[in-house]
Parts: sequence; C-alpha cells; structure tokens
Amino acid sequence: MMTGLGLLSAALSRVSVVSSTLSFSVTSIRSISLNTNPLLLRTSACHFAEPLKKKKRLDPQVLKQREERKKKRLEKQIRRLERNARQLKPIEEVETPLKLIDERQIRSRNLPPVSPEEEEQRALLFKEWARYKRDQRISDIQMIDRVVFSQQKALDELRIASESLYLEAIKIDQKLLPFEATGPVRTPAIKGYSVADGDYLDVSKKW
Repeated sequence: MMTGLGLLSAALSRVSVVSSTLSFSVTSIRSISLNTNPLLLRTSACHFAEPLKKKKRLDPQVLKQREERKKKRLEKQIRRLERNARQLKPIEEVETPLKLIDERQIRSRNLPPVSPEEEEQRALLFKEWARYKRDQRISDIQMIDRVVFSQQKALDELRIASESLYLEAIKIDQKLLPFEATGPVRTPAIKGYSVADGDYLDVSKKW
C-alpha cells in the first residue's frame, strides 16, 4: 500500500502534467487578467494612475462670459502697453536729482549776451581745432602703417634667412606683460563660528 506521502506526490505529479497539457484562454480588461484555468495564477502589471474625473458640464453662457472677461483683460493689457510704448525705463544714474531741480534758480547764472564778433572768433577757433585734430589723426595712421610695413618686411627677410628664427620671432611672448598673483587657495575655517542663514531681499524697482 502507498503511504500518504506517496499519494500526495503522485497527485501533485498528475496535477503538474494536467496543468502543462491543458490550454487556457486569457481575457484582459484594463490589465485585469481572467484565466479559465484555476491551476494557473497570474498577476497584472501595476499602473499608478487615478481614475478619470468626470467632466462637469458647464452652461454655455458661463463659458461665453469667461471668454469675454479674458478677452477684455488682454485688450486692457494691450492698451496699457501701447500707452507706455514710448516711455523708456528710467536710469537712476542719469536722472537729475530732485534737489538740483529745486535749486535750479539758485544755481543758474545770468551771463551777458555774446557779441557777434565773439561768436565769429569762436567758430574760427573750432574750425582750426578740427583741422589740427584731422592732421594729427592722419599722421598717426601714416606712422602706424610705416611701422607695420617695416615689421612685415623684416619678418619676410628673416624667413628667407632662417625658418627656425622666423618661427621663434612670431611666437607670442608670454612674459611681455608679467603678472603674478599669490594668495591662499582656500580660506581657513574659523573656530567656533556658526554660519547664519542669509536672507536675500530684492529691492529693485518693477517697471
């Protein structure tokens, strides 16, 4: 006679054979698996999603009012931008202080009118100064051209004489402007110092 353990092993072997030979069909609805074979256990994939919210049906009149309010708001912003289109953003460094505007009468000087002879003399002086600066500019340009031409001619002659010397001559001199900066690469910590959390307050004006 077979013992209980032998009967159990024989039954499990028959179940495994039957489960391997039986065919089953699977119906999947929203990743929920329904199997016709009770001996097969399957799990569906986990979807992290919430059920769709039911859309509320709004009154068409309410939707129309919302669109009208949105349209009026945009038109108001457009009108504001058009009204301030030519107003530039003020620069505090260039703006005249109010104190100087109030002291304008005190600071103003009453100068005597300039005579026609003085105006003519000033105009001639301005023209003479313009001619002098023009001649100075032309002489500087001519001098720079002569220096550059002489330098290029000397380099060409040096290249004909020796290619190695020419390559050394056109190298950039790293020591032409010597600069050295020495200092600690890392600031040492202060013993017993507790770093406080700082607050940033933006005080810039909004235009």
